[in-house]
This record gives sequence, C-alpha cells and structure tokens, in this order.
Amino acid sequence: MDIQSIKNRFGIIGNAPSLNYALQVAAQVAPTDLTVLINGESGVGKESFSLIIHALSARKHNSFIAVNCGAIPEGTIDSELFGHEKGAFTGASDSRKGYFETVNGGTIFLDEIGEMPLGTQARLLRVLEAGEYIRVGSSKVQKTDVRVIAATNKDLLQLVEKGKFREDLYYRLSTVPIRVPALHDRPEDIHLLFRKFTADFADKYKTASVQLDDDAKNVLINYPWPGNVRELKNIAEQISVLSKDKLITAKELNHYLQPYSSNRLPMLAQPASGSGGSQDFSNEREILYKLFFDMKKDVTELKRMFLDVLQNPAVVSQNPGFINELKELKSQDNLSVLPQQMNVQPVLQPSNKPMFVDNNDIYEHEEVEESLNIVDKEKELIIKALKKHKSKRKDAALDLGISERTLYRKLKEYDIED
Repeated sequence: MDIQSIKNRFGIIGNAPSLNYALQVAAQVAPTDLTVLINGESGVGKESFSLIIHALSARKHNSFIAVNCGAIPEGTIDSELFGHEKGAFTGASDSRKGYFETVNGGTIFLDEIGEMPLGTQARLLRVLEAGEYIRVGSSKVQKTDVRVIAATNKDLLQLVEKGKFREDLYYRLSTVPIRVPALHDRPEDIHLLFRKFTADFADKYKTASVQLDDDAKNVLINYPWPGNVRELKNIAEQISVLSKDKLITAKELNHYLQPYSSNRLPMLAQPASGSGGSQDFSNEREILYKLFFDMKKDVTELKRMFLDVLQNPAVVSQNPGFINELKELKSQDNLSVLPQQMNVQPVLQPSNKPMFVDNNDIYEHEEVEESLNIVDKEKELIIKALKKHKSKRKDAALDLGISERTLYRKLKEYDIED
C-alpha cells in the first residue's frame, strides 16, 4: 500500500518528508512480527501509528489493545499484563487473565514504556525473548503469541544510564525504531491540520467553519506547539465554539495560544480582564528575574574591582574612594572578606594552592558562579512549591501561577519526583 493510500485510509493529514518516512517504515514493518519502538513527543499521534501497523499486519483480524504503562499503579501492573491466580494477593478473590493472555494472537501497544517498573520490565523481556510468562501467584509457565509495539516520549538511553530502564529490554524493543516528528518540525502541515479540525468541528457543532487571515496563519505556523497535534486540535475546537467572528485575526488567535519563549519556558502571559491575581504573579516573577540578573551584575563588578586591587596597586592611589566603595559593596552583599591593605595574604583553598599571593602575582584564580539559568531556577521553584504544599500538585500549581496540567508536564520534563 502506498503512502497516500495509508493517509486516506487512516485520516493522516500532512506532506512533511519526516512524516512520510515514518509512515513508510510503518508500512514496511507491518507485515512482519518484529517489535517496534515508536518515539515522539506527547501528542504527536504515536497510537495512530500502532493502529496502522496492526491494521496492515497478518494479525489485523485478531485483538488489539492499548495499555498506558504510566497510568497503571506499580503494584497492579504485573497482574494487569500477565494475570494472577486466586489468593495471589489481598483482594484477589478469583483468577484473572492478563492482557498477554486475552490478546493472544493479536497486538499489544505499550504506551509510555519508560514508566514501566523494573520488575515488570524483566517479565516483559521474557515474553519478547521466549513468548513465555507466569501469572502472579503461579508457578506454571504459559505461552503467548503477541506482537508488542511500544511507545515513549522519553529518551530511553538516558533512563538506561540512570538505572531506570533495562538496557537489554531497550535493545529488544527497538528492533525497528520509528520516529514520529513533532508538529513544530513539520510547519507545512500545521495549517492543513487546522483547516481539517475546524471543518470537522463546524460540522459537529453546526456552525460556520472559521478562517484565518494572513497574519493569523503566520502566528499559527510560528507557534512552537509543545502539545503537538493534540494541542492544535484543542485550539481548533475552542476557536470553533467560542469565536463570534469566523474570520480570525492574529490578535484574536493569540488569546487562545499559551505564550512560550524559544526555550519553551512559559512566558509572562497577558492576563484576561478581571484576572488581577494573574497580573500580580506576573509582576512578582518579573521582579524575581530582574533580581537574579542584578545580583549577577553586582558579583561580576565586585570581582573586577578585586582584580584591579590585586593587579594594579596604583588604582588605590589614583582613586582614594576605592576601598570605601568596596566596603559599601560589602555591606550591600554581606561579604565577609575585603582587602584592608594592599599586602594581600594568600588564601588557601582545600587543595592547599594559594588563590592570591603578595607582590601582585596570581598563581590560581578559580571563579565559581551561581547558576542563573532560568530553566534551573524554574525547576528549583517547582521543587520548593511541591515541598511547601506537601506534594499536592493542585496547590503547588496554584502557588506557581500555572495550570496543574502544565505542572505535570514540567515534572516529567525535568524528571522531578514528587
């Protein structure tokens, strides 16, 4: 089946080369029983690719099931996948078949495979290598013939390095890797998808289909779409339902988009009318960022002044107020050490190497700057908010001035355990 036929059959919109290549690989691997690992950001449509592979395979008339590994509690995921015997654990009043037993002969799609516990990973590896598994609470080995398609939005090799994912399972899963491109990597498809979604919603809600003017199209294409196709579809639905004028301008479109900077940190959004609390938080954050940069500027200036003293004694004679200026900086920045005379004594570091020496010679000068990276500071603020509210995400998100959904995405992005 050619690529265009696949698009027509499964409702795939887009002509980006990266998308076409991913579909081509899916079509080629579908008739085989090879294990497939689908990589891609959240919201790009990884499950759609698993459905395409199953529908084009010899197993298409058998069962297909999608399992979100991150949505099943660690204590029950083994039972869900492999089943359990009666009395295997508290509450196991009857025997139960697992997914690998009920989908025998079909395909199982394991989404968010990076969230799977290590113990379950060992069981899955046994299924992939020998087609065998054991129910929880049983000693009897059972056989299964299930094709496994896995998906993840994480870098599994990084998880392998951190000891959170089995290396042998990674290489067993990624027999054929498929990379589904993010929406911002296929800008030529963004407007096509938007038009398709708005047409569908206009039909669903019995309204006229919305249109974008030229400036609005540019805004749509240049937006980074961190939520990918899922976010684009949500925006299209909001506009279809809420917009009174069906010709959307750039200004109106911006009301529906979440402002993001180039490094994908939330920017300071313009609050809607009546949202005074949001404005207050934005002002506080502006002050905080300005404070960080001012602190760095002051520290840099202080270092320069110290070096001037050490390297050029004439600076003091030409500038009588120099030491007074240093003392003033000391009182402002709570510094504990200032040169009181030009005969500066060595300050030994833990390595017992002199940092400064007399006669204006410098043997070694190590500068240690506090990180002022905004990403690091955001991560630090999130951790503080979670500690303050005892890991209650809703309260922490409210305190940070972001949505609970955004907080959840940030926790996964920064690998923060709450």
